[in-house]
Amino acid sequence: MNIRKMLFIVIPSLFIVSSALSFFIFQSGIKVQNSYNVMLDRVLLYKQIAEQTQNNLRALNVYLTDRSKASHSEFIHQQHELNVLRESLSAQDTIPSTDLTVRSYRHMVDTFMEQEASVIDALSRTDALAYAAFYEEAERTAAFIQEEGHELNDLELSYYQPFYRQIFTQTKAMNNWGVAVFILNTLISVVFAYWISLGITRPIKQLTRTAQQISDGNLQVSSPQLSENHEFGILSRAFEHMQDNLKELIEKEKASLEKDKLVKTLELEVLQNQMNPHFLFNSLNVLSKLALLEGAEKTSDLTVTMSNLLRYNLRKLDHPVTLRDEVEHAKDYFTIQQARFRDRIHFVTEIDEKGLDVWVPTLTLQPLLENVFVHGIEGMEEGAEIKLTVTCSPGEVRVSISDNGIGMSEEIRQSLLHNEYKPSVAQSKGQSTGLGTRNVFKRLELFYGQEDLIDIYSEPGQGTTVLIRLPAAGKEEEDVSLINRR
Repeated sequence: MNIRKMLFIVIPSLFIVSSALSFFIFQSGIKVQNSYNVMLDRVLLYKQIAEQTQNNLRALNVYLTDRSKASHSEFIHQQHELNVLRESLSAQDTIPSTDLTVRSYRHMVDTFMEQEASVIDALSRTDALAYAAFYEEAERTAAFIQEEGHELNDLELSYYQPFYRQIFTQTKAMNNWGVAVFILNTLISVVFAYWISLGITRPIKQLTRTAQQISDGNLQVSSPQLSENHEFGILSRAFEHMQDNLKELIEKEKASLEKDKLVKTLELEVLQNQMNPHFLFNSLNVLSKLALLEGAEKTSDLTVTMSNLLRYNLRKLDHPVTLRDEVEHAKDYFTIQQARFRDRIHFVTEIDEKGLDVWVPTLTLQPLLENVFVHGIEGMEEGAEIKLTVTCSPGEVRVSISDNGIGMSEEIRQSLLHNEYKPSVAQSKGQSTGLGTRNVFKRLELFYGQEDLIDIYSEPGQGTTVLIRLPAAGKEEEDVSLINRR
């Protein structure tokens, strides 16, 4: 669950619980208040009726004394007020325990009002004894009304007392529940706040710790594993992707630096080989002998070939060349060597012209041919044969250099294939240790960005064949640098 959903669920839930509790407490208070108001209205009404009967008696007494219009009007007003209160009492709902008493109370009020009317009627007939009797009865009825009002108040209070006790008990329980829910709500809020904050701060700490370790150079540290639906899970995957990109960039940079180092090393080795005294001595010796034994034309051709060979060796190693250039260079190199070995060696080529446009690193074939002369056939007195073959197959161009020389042991073959230099397996003749061959293999792997391009087939005394598989995708533009090749 992501942070937004958690907030949308937790906060409304807490608000709903708090609002529901507040609503229940509020409704309970309203219920108590309404019941109290109903009871209080009836109690006040009983008291008002009792007081109004006394006011009516006083107004009637004043009228009987002075018999003025003002006193008569006041009496009529008080009688009207009593009638209004009597109608209000009739409109009131009564409780079951006071229903009979309230009806009797209303009848007494009606009787009192009739007795007052009888007093006025007797007074109009100038019957002094008659209205006096009616007045006394009205006084007794007023006293009964007052006593009955007190009794009704007692009944009302007695009836509502258990009810109010129950309501107060429920209200107290509701208040206790309110306190408990408030505490629980507070605890839940704190727990959820801690949970949400932990869901935010913990991934940040983990990502920060991972970033710190990466900044310290530890690229192997694993990124925190977070939920995919969580915002920080998306950030963690982006962080992991960035970490993978950093690793890839570092590997590419290492490979580029390795290429630069290898190119510089090869340039130094080429310069050293170019100045190899043994090779230059033999070449110059051949040129001097040819100058004595033959005419100047062959010597000139050999000199041109030697010049081309040296010129090719002096070109920059960080620029690729076509396989066609490498084959021509190999032929020039073999021409120089054949002038030295003469009929002892025979050079055979089988070239498929369609495969010569593929791009390869500079000086790919010459070190392999040199290795053949130094380790394979130099000791043979006659019958030595070197064969250069270029064939095309779907998706690749195959280049093989084979000889019928002394071959090599399995240990040397494996060390060459795996680019492992072991002095114990180096040849003892001193002119080469196989480092040139290993460098060729390594440069091919770096140039094409893949391994398993080389196969070596050899057994002691059975000759050697070096097979190179060049991807057909190597046909690219000439200005592509070796350093930028993948």
